[in-house]
Amino acid sequence: MPEIEFDGHGSLSTTTDSDPQHEYQRSTKDKICAHRAGVNCIAVDRFEGRLISGGAEASVKIWDLAIATNTQQQFTNRPTAVVKKSASSHQYGVTHLCFYPFDSLAFISSSYDHKLKVYSTETMTASATFDLESVIYSHSLSPIASHLLVACATQHAAVRLVDLRSGSSTHSLAGHQRAVLSVAWSPHEEYILASGGSDGTTRLWDIRRSSNSLGVLDLEDSVGVVGEDGLGKNARHRNHGKAHTDAVNGVVWTDDGQYLVTASHDERVRVWDMSTGANALSHFGPTIQNTHLSTLLPLLVPSNILKPGKQAMFYPNQNEILVFDLFDGTLLKRLRFPGVAAAPIRGHTTQGSTRNRTTSLAWKAGEVGFYSAHSDGAIRAWVPVTPEDIEADKDMAQEANGDEDENRKRKRDALEEIFRDLTRQKITFT
Repeated sequence: MPEIEFDGHGSLSTTTDSDPQHEYQRSTKDKICAHRAGVNCIAVDRFEGRLISGGAEASVKIWDLAIATNTQQQFTNRPTAVVKKSASSHQYGVTHLCFYPFDSLAFISSSYDHKLKVYSTETMTASATFDLESVIYSHSLSPIASHLLVACATQHAAVRLVDLRSGSSTHSLAGHQRAVLSVAWSPHEEYILASGGSDGTTRLWDIRRSSNSLGVLDLEDSVGVVGEDGLGKNARHRNHGKAHTDAVNGVVWTDDGQYLVTASHDERVRVWDMSTGANALSHFGPTIQNTHLSTLLPLLVPSNILKPGKQAMFYPNQNEILVFDLFDGTLLKRLRFPGVAAAPIRGHTTQGSTRNRTTSLAWKAGEVGFYSAHSDGAIRAWVPVTPEDIEADKDMAQEANGDEDENRKRKRDALEEIFRDLTRQKITFT
C-alpha cells in the first residue's frame, strides 16, 4: 500500500497519475503539510473518492484520493482546488465540512466566522451563505431525508435549522441551557435528530412535533426514554438528566441507527441503545482524552464489513488514534503517528505552537482504510498491512522481548477478528 503525504502548498495538481515530468517545486526547508495553521476537519465523498479539508487559516481544499490507488511507492498528493480566505469565503477557521449525501456536486462548510456556506465542488464558489450570528461548531445534513434541513450546533443555546430549499435559517430547537457543540441526524428516521451541548446533555428531537423534544439521555438510566418504537411510544418523558458530567462535543450514530455514541470533556465515551435510549454501560477505560471546545467525533467502522454483532470505534486521541471494541470497551490498538506533542503553527506574520492533536477522522467508502486530520497541519492515510507484514512484526517482537505477552496476544487476536472481513486477507492497521 502507498505511503501518502498531503502537500497543500505550491502548484495545484493537474494530473491524475504520477508522471515524473509533472514536478512540484517547493522549498526544501518547508515541512510537508496540508494546511500550515492546522487541519480542523475533513470529509470524504462516497461517490467519487474525493477528500475535502478545512484549515485553521480559513481555507478549504479538495484532494483526489484516486490518484494514489495504483502506486506502490511513496506518493505526494496535492489539492485539485483551493478556496482561500477572501471577502466571499470564510474569514476564520473552518469548523466542519460535509458533502451532499446524494451526490458530490456540492459541499457545506461552517466556520468560526458565524457563516454556513454551500459550495459547488466543480467551481469552488459559494452558491449560498447563511449568517447564524454565532460560532458554528458543527452541522449535519440527513443522509436519507427528503427535506434539506441542515442542523447546526452553535454558540447559541438552541439547535439551529437551515432550510436549503427556502433559504430560511429562523427555526430553532430550544432545550439546551448553553452552547450546542454537536448534532447528528438519525441514519434511519429522517425527522429524528440528536444533539450534544456544553451543559452535559444529549437531547433527542422529532422536528415534526410541536414540542420537538423527545427528551434527554441520562447516564444513570438503564431503561430508556425514547419508547417502544424509538419515536416516543409509551415512553417515560424526561427533560432532566445528563449524558455526561461535562460538555458533550461528539454525537455519532452507528450506520444501522441502533446505537448512539457520545464523547465528552469528562473524558468518557458512552454508547446508548437507541431502541430504548438507555445507557449501554460500555466502559473504555482511562485512556480517553478530550479537552478542546471544538467538535470531536469518533469514527465508527461501517457495519456491513464486520461480522454481525461486532462494531469497532476509532477514537481521535491527542497524539494517537485508539481502536476500541464498541460494545465491551476493550482497547484493541493504539495507532501512533510521528511528530512532537507541540505542533508548530505558521502564518504570514506570526509563529507559535499548540498541542498537537487529532482533530478529525473520515472513512473512505468502498475501500479499506481511513484518513485523519491533525493540528500540526498533516492529513494522514491509514492503510492495512498484509499477513506477511504481521508475521514479520511478530518475529521481530519475539526476538527482542521473547514470547508475546498473553494479554497483548488476546487484544491482537480480537483486532484481527474485527477486521477480518475488510478484505479477502486477514489484516490489521499500523
